[in-house]
Amino acid sequence: MTAAILAIRPEPGSNATVAAGREAGLAITGFPLFEIRPLAWVAPSPGDVDGLLIGSANAVRHAGPAFGAFRGKPVHAVGEATARAAQAAGLAVATVGPGHLQPLVDALPGPLRLLRLTGAEHVPVAPPAGIAIDTRIVYESVPLPLPPAAMERLGGGALVLLHSAAAARHFAAECERLGIPRSGVRLAALAPRIAQAAGEGWREVRSASAPSERALLALARDMCHERPSR
Repeated sequence: MTAAILAIRPEPGSNATVAAGREAGLAITGFPLFEIRPLAWVAPSPGDVDGLLIGSANAVRHAGPAFGAFRGKPVHAVGEATARAAQAAGLAVATVGPGHLQPLVDALPGPLRLLRLTGAEHVPVAPPAGIAIDTRIVYESVPLPLPPAAMERLGGGALVLLHSAAAARHFAAECERLGIPRSGVRLAALAPRIAQAAGEGWREVRSASAPSERALLALARDMCHERPSR
């Protein structure tokens, strides 16, 4: 069985993953390798917006005072976790996607003018005919160094949960910087593109069956109880 399971996503997501893991019978330790910081942004006229396109709960948490003018607009959320964050902020969720923005946008009926609030690093979306997307960057993820306690667990063999491509690249860079052998580390990624971003040379890399926390934790549980591939 894997010696440790590490969640490296930023707070409050890291705590949420630790709590969800506990409910699923997994002992996960949080080592956030990013800090989310809000960015100043210029909001368009609310009259030019029919709805909000939200791909992360961080956009809801860090959009700041300018966000207030759009609270009456329907929200099209990438997935269940983002929808819950929007509802907790008092927003009306009109659509909940499957975990990816592109299929969500493709399924929306036009004509529609969407305001997309997102982070500095984000997945591009190609709007179909009749859909216009105005993208505004409202936060950034600032990378942090891998703490010594995490290094100790990685040295003993560990399973690391990857929630984003940025996290995958930064974690790989930290392992390189600190001389941590990839051959002793296993990765469970939220999606194939995230696994690909981590690069090669890891002991094992697998992707969740769906881009959801539930599917990722199910994968982690399976990997913990299977003999690691070599």
